[in-house]
Amino acid sequence: MGSSYHQFCPVAKAMELFDERWTMLLVRELVLGSERFNDLRRGLPRMSPSLLSTRLHQLTTAGIVRRITDGRDVRYVLTPAGRDLESVVDALGDWGSRWTGRLGDEDLDPKLLMWDMHRHVDRSAIPQERVVVHFAFTDAPLGSRRWWLVVTADDVDVCDVDPGFEVSVAVTAELRALTEIWRGERCWSDVLRSGAAVIDGPVTLRRTLPDWFVSPLVAKSGR
Repeated sequence: MGSSYHQFCPVAKAMELFDERWTMLLVRELVLGSERFNDLRRGLPRMSPSLLSTRLHQLTTAGIVRRITDGRDVRYVLTPAGRDLESVVDALGDWGSRWTGRLGDEDLDPKLLMWDMHRHVDRSAIPQERVVVHFAFTDAPLGSRRWWLVVTADDVDVCDVDPGFEVSVAVTAELRALTEIWRGERCWSDVLRSGAAVIDGPVTLRRTLPDWFVSPLVAKSGR
């Protein structure tokens, strides 16, 4: 992976593995439970497929990741050494939440936001068998303004094309506002009062929707 620093310091030796672009973010995705190539790509939408393949191979060679094949199904899972990196990822996230500044417009990504939200849904909080949530971002690029989450007792799907189900509840929001909610910088009630987000649907769904999503960043934000 990275070139040697020629130092005996354990930090230096670790950084020989992890100081290349995208490597720690790939580890973050693996820690969060993504195992298949396409799921890893969805969590890292701006990483090229060829670079993702290279980094997976490097992590596998280093003993951080294990490649498991079952017929045509291929999964990438963390080894015990890789799983030990969860505390490192958590610590970096905690530091970033506390000390990095305001997001730039180029940091706002509806695809990444929806992917992260879809994997942190508390399905036990959903008040009915299936709920379809339509998200419309007023300030996102034209081709990525509309998203759907289809939530059932067994699964959560995120779609950028209308899945054809009746919408249960709709959220119209500024991308920045919803991203700031997800990062723990603002709360739903404040954003709704400001008009930066509007929830439309039956009263029960409108009132409970904020509790369906459990952002791992809120606890880290320290706010």
